[in-house]
Amino acid sequence: MYRVRVQILPREGVFDPQGQTVKGALEKLGFEEVKEVRLGKLIEIVLDAEDESQVKERTKAMCEKLLANPIIETYQLLDVEEIP
Repeated sequence: MYRVRVQILPREGVFDPQGQTVKGALEKLGFEEVKEVRLGKLIEIVLDAEDESQVKERTKAMCEKLLANPIIETYQLLDVEEIP
């Protein structure tokens, strides 16, 4: 069994209204040094696979078919952990 974490973020240049809202709120709270905020998703998946390469292959397929919209989002596998 493996646990994989995937980060999904808006692509650079794609308008991120949630990120803009958070940035504005941070500025109002006195954090003027914040120049950009992008809000995304962190998805954790536990799956049964033979090895880490199969986990990466299957997770990539999941991202491309469902979890991320390739037109406006990017995804990145953050880590893969073997679990008992």
